[in-house]
Amino acid sequence: MSYQVLARKWRPRGFGELVGQEHVVRALTNALDNDRLHHAYLFSGTRGVGKTTLARIFAKSLNCEQGVSASPCGACSSCREIDEGRFADLLEVDAASRTKVDQTRELLDNVPYAPVRGRYKVYLIDEVHMFSASSFNALLKTLEEPPPHVKFLLATTDPQKMPVTVLSRCLQFNLKRLPVEQIRGQLEHVLGEEGIGYEPEGLLRLARAADGSMRDALSLMDQAISFGGGSVHAEDVRAMLGSVAQDRLYLLLEDLAGGDAQALFGHVAEMAEMTPDFPAALQELLVLLYRIGLLQVLGEGGIGSEDQDPRLPVLAERLSPEDVQLFYQIGLIGQRDLPLAPDPRSGFEMVLLRMLIFRPDDGSASVVPVGGLPASESRPPAKPAPASKPQSAPPGAAPEPRTSAPPEAAAPSAEAADPSDWHGLVGGLDLGGVASQLAGHCEFEAWDGSVLKLRLDPACQHLRVASSEQRLAKALQQRLGGQMRLVISVAAPQAETPAQRQARERAELQRDTEQGLRADPLVKTLQEKFDARLVADSIEPTDD
Repeated sequence: MSYQVLARKWRPRGFGELVGQEHVVRALTNALDNDRLHHAYLFSGTRGVGKTTLARIFAKSLNCEQGVSASPCGACSSCREIDEGRFADLLEVDAASRTKVDQTRELLDNVPYAPVRGRYKVYLIDEVHMFSASSFNALLKTLEEPPPHVKFLLATTDPQKMPVTVLSRCLQFNLKRLPVEQIRGQLEHVLGEEGIGYEPEGLLRLARAADGSMRDALSLMDQAISFGGGSVHAEDVRAMLGSVAQDRLYLLLEDLAGGDAQALFGHVAEMAEMTPDFPAALQELLVLLYRIGLLQVLGEGGIGSEDQDPRLPVLAERLSPEDVQLFYQIGLIGQRDLPLAPDPRSGFEMVLLRMLIFRPDDGSASVVPVGGLPASESRPPAKPAPASKPQSAPPGAAPEPRTSAPPEAAAPSAEAADPSDWHGLVGGLDLGGVASQLAGHCEFEAWDGSVLKLRLDPACQHLRVASSEQRLAKALQQRLGGQMRLVISVAAPQAETPAQRQARERAELQRDTEQGLRADPLVKTLQEKFDARLVADSIEPTDD
């Protein structure tokens, strides 16, 4: 007997064998068991998720010789003939090859006639959105009032192209893309039944490459088995897909975290020797950044079991959340622009170069230029860098009052500020972003000449990011004119914080502006003569 590909050999024969799509299976099972059958069903979803398979199982359930039920026997002549694709009363139509209205009318001419073998005559129309407008019009009347012995099962990957008049006459079921873990589990089951050896990492790569399609996953696994000489190995799968080893992606991120341009482009050159798929490599890099971002926010409990890699927490510590978000955004834009690059490698290198150059200079890394010039000659002068970042607490842990590491001594300023005048001091700090918000929501507590104590509003304790606290400490050191230590505790403020004062003053200015406009003679005249009205949300105070 000739070899049968895995996608056909392991096609489900019953609802219980179907992987995923529980919401559709439940609805069809209840309809069959309770004899509440509609005359037209529409299955929509991406390729390879089970649309045609569901339709065939449903046809078996309708025509099984043991009776209509959600569990066809699979052994009677009707069930066997449906599985083999030769059942006379199951008419499978490819709408893409029958777009003409004459062909549709010819198909529908046989609708009034009774079934030859089975209980129902079932029309399975695949890719039904490919019908022309005239074909849909010819189908409408029959679809609305078919004979009792006829059922229509429609399948499509693009339901938006179908007329609303057809959609309203069908029960619609949207089949979901299968998650990676579910696909990998089915591949493990298939290989176990087939007695074929495999490596878990290879199956994970196949499941991700399938992009939610079980049929694509089985086809790729067939290819991987042939490529690997009868087994599935991670290295073979990587070579077959043209993907890049995870180790190299980790090296790229480590180079970006350290700002080492020479090492970064050296690793890209090593990758190029293996002729990888650079668009796929960029996509894998984005997936890695996504996992690092999740790890920074949710901790190890927030990522899947397949993502538990000991190198992830290390990178999550070395890269700030701001850097991860910036790299991810640059990668997304680069993925869109990559087809426009002169060649894939240069496009990939330019994306990495943007990540390297546009990364904010926080002093945690110094960019080593490729040409070997000193950093001071190849880059514009940067702002004074804060001290190295302390290791952040595990995500989700309650924040404890902590003391930032003492920054390096700075040259005393000509006129040292008074920390007790916290409002005036905050207004003169050269800060932005989260560090500026952190300073604005703090209140002065004490200053002994070397240690500055601040109280942070509990509602804003999420602003206590290690990098932002370091930037605030550095800015304060420059303003106070000497070495100092910053201690921030979370407690309810006893006085008005700079942020609260700014909000109050802004509200007062808004109120005064609105009152001034309401009292303006010109505004009153417009209201009286033209029935005009003031829209409060549109009034904005000016700086004049």
